[in-house]
Amino acid sequence: MIREQIKPFDGQHCETTATGTILRQLDIELSEPMLFGLGEGLGFIFWNMKSMDCPFIGGRIKPDALTENIARNLNLELTVKETSSQQKAWGNVKELIDKGQVVGLKLDCYHLEYFSRPFHFAGHYAALYSYDKDFAYLVDTKQQGGKVKTSLKSLALARAEKGPMSSKNLYYTIHKTNKKFDLNSTVVIAIRNNANEYLHPPISNIGYKGILKTSSEIIKWFKTSKDIENEFKTTALLMERGGTGGSLFRNLYRDFLKESYELLQYEKLKQSHEAFIEIATLWKMVSDSFEKVSQTKDFKYIQQASDILKTISIKEKSAMEVLAAI
Repeated sequence: MIREQIKPFDGQHCETTATGTILRQLDIELSEPMLFGLGEGLGFIFWNMKSMDCPFIGGRIKPDALTENIARNLNLELTVKETSSQQKAWGNVKELIDKGQVVGLKLDCYHLEYFSRPFHFAGHYAALYSYDKDFAYLVDTKQQGGKVKTSLKSLALARAEKGPMSSKNLYYTIHKTNKKFDLNSTVVIAIRNNANEYLHPPISNIGYKGILKTSSEIIKWFKTSKDIENEFKTTALLMERGGTGGSLFRNLYRDFLKESYELLQYEKLKQSHEAFIEIATLWKMVSDSFEKVSQTKDFKYIQQASDILKTISIKEKSAMEVLAAI
């Protein structure tokens, strides 16, 4: 079943791109920053487990939650399903595609053939819109090529991969309901929710507390790393191009705040937008420092990144306190 008619979402982040593509088929046209903001997406986590090759630095809320928040805030019906059977997983998705439904998939990008530099990350998303006897046709981020294809075999492997952040062949669909949404009030609710969630982390490696903790954890990481070059290079790449923990998410939230200010004219939104201009620049400096660490193995760049993270922690906490009070 080859379907040519598709309105792909041109995005930088995988989950907003996948969900944005589905929403475009419902004639819901919102910018990527607006989707990220309505998804209450800004967050932070430093995650390190013995089973992982190296620590994970994440700059957003947990996987799946972004789309859940978008659907709730826009009064849409989100259906999420998982199954441990690869045969059933493909049969269910195939049936939806045959009915003309674009489907969101959660994947491990290591297996996707259009990735130029494969790495294991099981929290990746893409929108499936068509297939034939050999290939699946997807919409992914613009840096991965936008409209892309991968073999059905590779797609099955990507959907079924196990490990951190993975799910059991997860797929989702979104439908309109009879409830409308008011963008002005929805924006305010989403901002307050995101700010309050960020400011009250349940554990010390999340939110602004997590950023502060990371400032010391990266020093330990550097001193115990068995492969400084690849670990810090991959992390720098993920932070900027993947957006997991670098300036990409801060850029999206900065632009969301700008759109929100233009919509609502609240002075606190303008103030917070200006704060995130600086914060995004600081995050880019962190990932640049990681890149230099990978090239030189020089401790001074880790120390530099550590000092910047301490500053970011203070500035993000302050900016989110302002937003919690709008």
